Amino acid sequence: MSKKAYLVLENGTVFEGEAFGAEKETTGELVFTTAMTGYLETLTDPSYFGQVVLHTFPLIGNYGVIPADFETDTPALKGYIVREWCQAPSNFRCEGQLDAFLKEKGVPGVCGIDTRALTRIVREYGVLNCKIQYTPDVTAEDLEKLKEYKIVNAVESTTSQEIERFEPENVKYNVVLMDFGAKHNIGRELEKRGCRLTVVPAHTTAEEIIAMNPDGIMLSNGPGDPAKNTAVIAELKKLCDAKIPMFGICLGHQLMALSQGAQTEKLHYGHRGANQPAKETATGRVFITSQNHGYAVISDSLPEGAVASFVNGNDGTCEGVDYSYMPAFSVQFHPEACGGPQDTGFLFDRFTSMMDNN
Repeated sequence: MSKKAYLVLENGTVFEGEAFGAEKETTGELVFTTAMTGYLETLTDPSYFGQVVLHTFPLIGNYGVIPADFETDTPALKGYIVREWCQAPSNFRCEGQLDAFLKEKGVPGVCGIDTRALTRIVREYGVLNCKIQYTPDVTAEDLEKLKEYKIVNAVESTTSQEIERFEPENVKYNVVLMDFGAKHNIGRELEKRGCRLTVVPAHTTAEEIIAMNPDGIMLSNGPGDPAKNTAVIAELKKLCDAKIPMFGICLGHQLMALSQGAQTEKLHYGHRGANQPAKETATGRVFITSQNHGYAVISDSLPEGAVASFVNGNDGTCEGVDYSYMPAFSVQFHPEACGGPQDTGFLFDRFTSMMDNN
């Protein structure tokens, strides 16, 4: 018989479920993703650092564990909540089961929870802190402690610790990828287009990057509050002043905007999933995108010469910025797509064209 597990929310709500994965208590920020596929990419996305991830799709694990689909080697999330996990996966690429993978990586999971009811709570109240534990007992002191939880040192905990280099067969461009918690597929998409990659830690200075003589600079995704990265923002301002072609994704998009004097805000419950609409402001065309972020650039705070190139189709928040005074642009969503739609992969081609023109 499965062991009982309990998900405690900071507002005092307690959900009873069954434990799977690693057996350990954990505290994190509860967020939900609406993606119907791509659970392996979700599990290994560094942008979930410090968070407990809730899947709205009811069945998870049906195609097992496929290491080739991982976005990083080690999950950064704190816990995993699903309605049902498949104990008999079926896929020709399958190399293991979800339960065993979570145990190996030290990630506790809870299944058998009414995930629809839980999602409705997050939609109404916004992002809540939560705790996975193995007793239903909760005191007022426990809840006060739970409310105090904050995600700290997010980028520092997920960035690479040393410089790495990747070289495709036919090199056309020399690109520096600033790693704030990068997904592997950003690098794969650049390599497909002939980019020699130099992946540098987040704390790398502008002078060090400029000395590498890059044709372009890629700013990766990553976790946490973008405004907390003051040292990175200062270095990005210097890089922008150097007028090197630059492309930012997700956190990279936010950090670039902050370096130009814009502001960011925390969203009520964020955008997470592979079915998020992004409207291109110049054409009115809507793209279905993969997203994972809890913060957004405030469009009204953008400096002169910077315009919102995409807005979210649901709430109108900023989903991209074009800069007329420097060879740079950014998007809040994930054009590298995995997992999710490939509708916006052309943005990598726009980046290479920008390097050609420069």
